[in-house]
Amino acid sequence: MSSAGVSPQSIQRPRATEVEQHGIDTIPAEHRHSGPFDLFRIQFGGANTFATVILGTFPILLGLSLWQAVAATVLGVLVGALILMPMGLFGPLTGTNNAVSSGAHFGVRGRVLGSFLSLLTAIAFYSISVWVSGDALVGALIRLFDVPDSDLLRGVIYAVLGAMVIVVVVYGYAFMLLVNKVVVVGNTVLILLGAVAYAGDVDLGFNPGSDAYALGSFWPTFVLSALIVMGNPISFGAFLGDWSRYIPANTPPRSLLLATLGAQGATLVPFLFGVVTATLVTGDDYIVGLIAVSPLWYAVLLMVVAFLGGLSTGITSLYGTGLDFSSVFPRFSRVQASLFIGAFAFVFILVGRLAFDLIDSVNAFIGAIVICTTPWMIIMTVGYVVRRGHYRPADLQVFNLGMRGGAYWFDNGINWRGMAAWIPAAVAGLLFANYPPLIEGPFRNAAGGVDISLPVAIGLAAALYFAMLYVSPEPRYAYGPEGPRWVPTREAEVPEVVEDPNASAHRQIIRNRKAEREAVDELKEGPTSA
Repeated sequence: MSSAGVSPQSIQRPRATEVEQHGIDTIPAEHRHSGPFDLFRIQFGGANTFATVILGTFPILLGLSLWQAVAATVLGVLVGALILMPMGLFGPLTGTNNAVSSGAHFGVRGRVLGSFLSLLTAIAFYSISVWVSGDALVGALIRLFDVPDSDLLRGVIYAVLGAMVIVVVVYGYAFMLLVNKVVVVGNTVLILLGAVAYAGDVDLGFNPGSDAYALGSFWPTFVLSALIVMGNPISFGAFLGDWSRYIPANTPPRSLLLATLGAQGATLVPFLFGVVTATLVTGDDYIVGLIAVSPLWYAVLLMVVAFLGGLSTGITSLYGTGLDFSSVFPRFSRVQASLFIGAFAFVFILVGRLAFDLIDSVNAFIGAIVICTTPWMIIMTVGYVVRRGHYRPADLQVFNLGMRGGAYWFDNGINWRGMAAWIPAAVAGLLFANYPPLIEGPFRNAAGGVDISLPVAIGLAAALYFAMLYVSPEPRYAYGPEGPRWVPTREAEVPEVVEDPNASAHRQIIRNRKAEREAVDELKEGPTSA
């Protein structure tokens, strides 16, 4: 049944404390209880946190003046939002997350690439959120109660925050949406109060001078700063479908695009908070330093910001990956997958925070996410345009159910057109990348030290994908009734969907459960007239 055929009264809205039952299966129309505003709220809530504040400090830490840092931040958010916007269109059409939806362009097996990118992003931002929120709580305890700092104290606080995130993730989408409702309003108000707290301390003419540029001159440093900021909106690319799949299929695309643009624009609140307050802090530990220079009343409020923000960012990151990990490894349920990834990420947090340099670790992860995820998003967007937004939700689930065939089977489950565009684009991006000291490509100085990895990756991904669609046209059945836009096709028969004898026992169990549910649904609906 399409969303258009479901009345608002028949839509089932789960309680926030009800454990979510859906995995990456297609969300039925009667369970699609969200709208574009929920998409806005969950994006903004997930980014309206100390993790985003930390990213906002990077332009200052890299040596830019206050207004140069503001310009780099606005540029990074805007460009990242424009690339991200189309990624909210897939969920309502396919009823599943973006990694599974990417099977239409990478093949139902090749879509595992999207799952890998989702995992990389989730571990990075879950870790960042727990790191910075935990450090903020430590700083507040030091300031308010004179508690001595120690690795043990930080480890315990990281564990508590991480565990709370996992609890919310286990309950699922409805509970996550409730948390973000609180964070959107609460953290926005608390961050804006910073204008009162630091009103007399901010130097609008802050400029450390040209000798402070981390990469030696203005433009390389400015571009690096913008790219780091851009990593935040890009990080949502693999996750937007996790939330938009609960939006009805007949929702106007324009409202979905504007929801994403508005949400990312709103993240300038925490970003600019980070930019401005970074000018007030000296020393290597920004969070502890900020709390030390804050008025006592605001130091208390920063604890609340840290706590709410840590929950929100960690939840939005971990939820989607637990969801998708369970589809790649079906022996894990969504809950089990979330627990497994959460435990793995916690170990990464301890090692990354206590054994390595935080700034270097964040810089490297953001660089890898931007370079590898952006060409994947470009291919998805080009695919959406040439397919005129036409998708077959049932055929996207073939691999997940232990079957083979369907419109997106292509070459044994892999569409090499998408892969042949992504692999060179990602590799070329890494070769031109300059995220010192951990990612320094051999061609990083090709443009006088300015990082051109992103335009290289974007341009190559788009050009190669279009070229592959011309050199090796896709079958006509992969497109909708109106046919393709701008690219040729070839005639072919849709491969029959059959059981895959080589499918794992766990996928066969999932397939059998799906068949049982469909049989029960048919009995509930009763006989239909011919």
